[in-house]
Amino acid sequence: MIKLSVVIPAYNEEKTLKACVERVLAIADKDVALEIIIVDDASKDRTAEVAKSLAEAHGIKFLFHTVNQGKGAALRTGFKGATGDIVAVQDADLEYDPMDLKRLIKPIVDGRADVTLGSRFISSQERRVLYFWHYVANKILTLASNMFSGLNLSDMETCYKIFRREVIQAITIEENRFGFEPEIVAKIAKFRLNGRALRIYEMGISYSGRTYEEGKKIGWKDGVRALYVIVKYGFC
Repeated sequence: MIKLSVVIPAYNEEKTLKACVERVLAIADKDVALEIIIVDDASKDRTAEVAKSLAEAHGIKFLFHTVNQGKGAALRTGFKGATGDIVAVQDADLEYDPMDLKRLIKPIVDGRADVTLGSRFISSQERRVLYFWHYVANKILTLASNMFSGLNLSDMETCYKIFRREVIQAITIEENRFGFEPEIVAKIAKFRLNGRALRIYEMGISYSGRTYEEGKKIGWKDGVRALYVIVKYGFC
């Protein structure tokens, strides 16, 4: 049996956190044992209260920050506490379907991959249609990332990033906010496991994006920061 650690960073997600956790719990079966880790990043709403309740009811790990630091910082905290064979990132906002994780971990379980990334743009699955300029920005950032990393990804900014635990716990995460996405891609492109490059796979996923009115947080400043991060870690 494979043990899968699912790290859920949460900031002001009281409306969706319970449903998200229930969807993650549903992927457990005879082949997959789950470890769920919720990291509350000093939310201003009832997210911490909801997380504590879920932790008590389902044996979930609940970690928290006393000061808001950002998604990257929350993931850094969650990764440190992970004990599974495989570690996955799951946003708490219901944009991503945890059932996709069962497919995404397969290349790692089979011993063919060290990292698997989900892609919203190579999938035949359903995808909510939203912001054109977000799509353009994503393509530009992915292209820039590929130029510096040497990879040929189609969706660098995807939430679904799945790692062998020894890989993600050996990488130092420096970015505190959404800069985590380009930083981790740059670092897995250069990381060596037992003297060899990582085997990185990409698979299509479904996507149900939300609007800013529904709570979407990433903005244009994060896009600018992402470009800086791509160049910074591309050269380092």
